[in-house]
Amino acid sequence: MLTTTNPRTGVSAATTLEPTTAEGVDAAARRAAAAAAELQRRGREFRATLLEAMAASVENARGRLVAIADAETGLGTVRLNSEVSRSAFQFQLFAEAVREGSYVEAMIDHAAETPLGPAPDVRRMLVSVGAVAVFGSSNFPFAFSVLGGDTASAIAAGSSVVIKAHGSHLLTSQLSLEVLQEAARAVDAPDGTFDAVFGQEAGLALVVHPAIRAASFTGSLFAAESLQRAINTRPDPIPFFGELSSVNPIIVTEGAARARGEAIASGLFASFTGSAGQLCTKPGIAFIPDSASGQALVESLKALTQEARPQVLLNDRIRNSFGVISERLVGAGAVEIAGGSGRSEHEQDTPGEDPSQGFTVAPTLLETTASSLTGELAEECFGPLIVVARYSTVDEVRDAFGQVPRSLTATVHAKDDEGPIITRLAPILEASAGRIVFNSYPTGVRVTWAQHHGGPWPSTNSQHTSVGVTAVRRFLRPLAWQNAPQSALPEELRDGFSTIPRRIDGALVLPQSVPQPVGG
Repeated sequence: MLTTTNPRTGVSAATTLEPTTAEGVDAAARRAAAAAAELQRRGREFRATLLEAMAASVENARGRLVAIADAETGLGTVRLNSEVSRSAFQFQLFAEAVREGSYVEAMIDHAAETPLGPAPDVRRMLVSVGAVAVFGSSNFPFAFSVLGGDTASAIAAGSSVVIKAHGSHLLTSQLSLEVLQEAARAVDAPDGTFDAVFGQEAGLALVVHPAIRAASFTGSLFAAESLQRAINTRPDPIPFFGELSSVNPIIVTEGAARARGEAIASGLFASFTGSAGQLCTKPGIAFIPDSASGQALVESLKALTQEARPQVLLNDRIRNSFGVISERLVGAGAVEIAGGSGRSEHEQDTPGEDPSQGFTVAPTLLETTASSLTGELAEECFGPLIVVARYSTVDEVRDAFGQVPRSLTATVHAKDDEGPIITRLAPILEASAGRIVFNSYPTGVRVTWAQHHGGPWPSTNSQHTSVGVTAVRRFLRPLAWQNAPQSALPEELRDGFSTIPRRIDGALVLPQSVPQPVGG
């Protein structure tokens, strides 16, 4: 039997769940492949209706979902309720996107005489890749797991989903799967539209199964490399979309520190300690001016950190890693100015020796200088830790960015009259991140059409987003039909079809009444 652990106490309990056998993985993958073909055949309106049913089913199960996730993650009911709302909203947003239809990129070039001679009729759109594997993340038991954006993207694309449940919240994953299957039954979706497997071996077996046509993953670089190696053994390697590691640097200018240093300190503290620092967009390095204003900001941040209570991490692996990496940062030259170097006042000399105290750590503030920043000091530490790098000139920041791994986000706090500084920083910001944040904080990712949650390696291994409507592109592939009879075409490419935007003979043709997308 698999066990579940309460991170507040460190106490484990048996569940009725067992690791999925090789035969179980095979059966789930085969059912998913058949379901994917049927989902594509039934068309966009059916998938939109299914997504709406998924949103309703999540809302109906809200209380049960939050209670079981709180016991398995220690994230608290406020955060978890918000995440359930996000999951339901994502399903509704994707339902609207599916009906609007522009994401399929329907294009028609009629047969014609051209300067190069007679040209055939060619029609193109994006279609489902087939069944996909989704790996749930530890830090988002809903929004990046069974009920997450990857599942929303897959269904929108016409793909079925087999989820590899994360070991940190097995019961939450099982209940979430039941919630989705209830929604599937409500609209008579094909059997195999939603399924899940449990256990590491089952996850590896899933990504090499020939019926699985793509995989998405949110987690550590180490685990992603293991999955990628398995995928590379396939005779037909599949796309693997990984969100992996991110330091998310923040730059505070002298003008911003002087004008609102205390407010920045408060916001920065909330950002690096929110959800115990277990967010993929948590700021890990903050470049602060080496000035009186900068020092005042650091002192405010230090006071907030010293006053903070120990925080609960999701599991013992994250807790132990936090301690190891924070000590490694100190060994590389960072100076601890507040916190407990990854160990709370409740921990024993040996990590895990007293599990009744749970997986807690003290928020930690380290300090170095931009001129001495190295790759070792720019290592991601998952949890409530941030490194302050003091700088004297903007050139020091520009040079130091060469040591910071490229990330999901990069943030600048500046005054309106500091445009020339932003202009000087723009090239390194644009090269180092997938989203640039101004005068705010990177944590809290809006779910909307314009969002991009991705970035250069090692933050992700693709150019796609995992949040927002365009996340659906991961599970779509282009397909063209040449000189095809109308009966062989999907309805979106047939003559006379006019309910979605299409590009016809090079001109964008909009439907008479374009559905208005929901916002974020």
